[in-house]
Amino acid sequence: MSSQTTTLVAAAKTARSGALRRFLRNPLGLAAAVVLLLIILGALIVPFLSLPAADAVDLRSAMQPPSAEHVLGTDSSGRDVLSRLLWGAQVSLAGAALALVVALVVGLPAGLIAGYYGGWFDAAANWVNNLNMALPGIVILLAVRAVAGPSVWVSMAVFGILLAPAVFRIVRAAVQGVRNELYVDAARVAGLSDRRIIGRHVLTVVRAPVIIQSARLASIAISVQAGLEFLGVTDSSMPSWGGMLNEGFRRIFVAPSLILWPSLAIGLTTMALILLGNAMRDALEDRGSDDSSKVGTTAPAATASLADRPMSSLLSVRDLEVSYGVGDAQNPVVHHVSLDIAPGEVLGLVGESGSGKTQTAFSVLGLLPEGGWVSRGSIRFLDTEVTTLGPAQRRKLRGSDIAYVPQEPLSNLDPSFRIGHQLTEPLRTSLGMSKRDAKARALELLARVGIPDPEATFRAYPHEISGGMAQRVLIAGAVAGRPKLLIADEPTTALDVTVQAEVLDLLRDLQRETDMAVLLVTHNFGVVADICDRVAVMKHGRIVETADVESILMAPQDPYTRTLLDSMLEEGPVRTYSPVPASEGRDAR
Repeated sequence: MSSQTTTLVAAAKTARSGALRRFLRNPLGLAAAVVLLLIILGALIVPFLSLPAADAVDLRSAMQPPSAEHVLGTDSSGRDVLSRLLWGAQVSLAGAALALVVALVVGLPAGLIAGYYGGWFDAAANWVNNLNMALPGIVILLAVRAVAGPSVWVSMAVFGILLAPAVFRIVRAAVQGVRNELYVDAARVAGLSDRRIIGRHVLTVVRAPVIIQSARLASIAISVQAGLEFLGVTDSSMPSWGGMLNEGFRRIFVAPSLILWPSLAIGLTTMALILLGNAMRDALEDRGSDDSSKVGTTAPAATASLADRPMSSLLSVRDLEVSYGVGDAQNPVVHHVSLDIAPGEVLGLVGESGSGKTQTAFSVLGLLPEGGWVSRGSIRFLDTEVTTLGPAQRRKLRGSDIAYVPQEPLSNLDPSFRIGHQLTEPLRTSLGMSKRDAKARALELLARVGIPDPEATFRAYPHEISGGMAQRVLIAGAVAGRPKLLIADEPTTALDVTVQAEVLDLLRDLQRETDMAVLLVTHNFGVVADICDRVAVMKHGRIVETADVESILMAPQDPYTRTLLDSMLEEGPVRTYSPVPASEGRDAR
């Protein structure tokens, strides 16, 4: 077996074990799994139990209460209720499984193909599914019964076809939302086949909604099957929960317990399916919610000595290492980074693309992408060790003390909500402001960041404003909670030169007014010279030089720093080679 195959197998095993651990920590999901397992186990072992036959009629034993011979009593024909309940579980569960399998076989591939390719297949599949949804299901099932006879299996197979649009529509929508993502385009450019892209990238996106929808459809199938059996549409000679409901309904005033047991079985099964589906979705998808996503073997984060931390530091990072990967294949991308930011100080974190500066900033925020974690070192904010905080504590810290300004302004505003809503919601949630006070604060901030008409922008949607205005809105949102530290990740990269200068002026003014510290992530030494007090230069995930701005610009010590500065010189000597990509150099100018 090749090393690559071994790594993939190890990754798959680790992911499965992590999902299992998360599932076992979900009490509702675990309880639902136990209940469903007991019901399935009872249906499987009933042929081996010493119970009376489910169809054994004994009128002399009719309507008996529970006893040692008949644990749950007998019905009006003298048949054992427990035996019929367990045999009925076989029929009900098998019928629901048949309907679900048919729905998935029909709806899942059609949704994947229609969502990914679109075109004529999408139009045709939509037409067929819309027609299917318009058909009255109960009428169709009654017609099938008239043609094919009272077979529960035929009825549930047809019902599965009627359920297929529910799978098709949710899968199609999920695939359409991801098919134009940059990583899918990159896979196409890399030469991956459509089949491989769908199997590797797209199926992981539809997995969660399909799990939830499958649990929902299985519970619907059990209820509908019981309803058909209650009405006598299916074969009444087979023991079933619906048939028992019919019997109990007719005898409800004589023996109310006859309707209790099948109702309890149907209710518990459908409830267990829904809860189990939610728990499975959470275990598979919510990998970033706790420490179980840390699948590597690197030493855990260690708290640095307080003696190594300057007393005036607001943020102190010591020996930071950020890793990705699994087991022996894990890959550190940030190596032994140490830096400090004092209150009111602006520190520039500079380096070319891929140097690790954004990973360092995201480590402080606790927003590393999936698979990444702080595998070594310490991050202290004031007197708090950030690496040991739980998700709720991290969110509280980000909401009040640490703020973030991203580099893609329009991509970070939700197109479904107005600007005002996106500004006031954090104020009301994190700071407990009233609706009126939050609006007044938002309008004040919009005016402060230089928005010409705050009222109009407050009412506007993101697509109605420019990129420069969107960046100002994000800055307004970031400083709304009066944070002590602002992390700005390439805040001017997506803007033209004139707007860049305005945004930098705004950041400088806000920093001076509020005395907040700023960690400015950038590749542009022009931005550094304009706003920063000190500079830390990163290369290949390491800090190679740290000094005040004047020292860095006038007398850099590290060859890499000199290379970055040379790339900024308009009249410098012609270079035959530079480690900085040409596009990066043009952006830096």
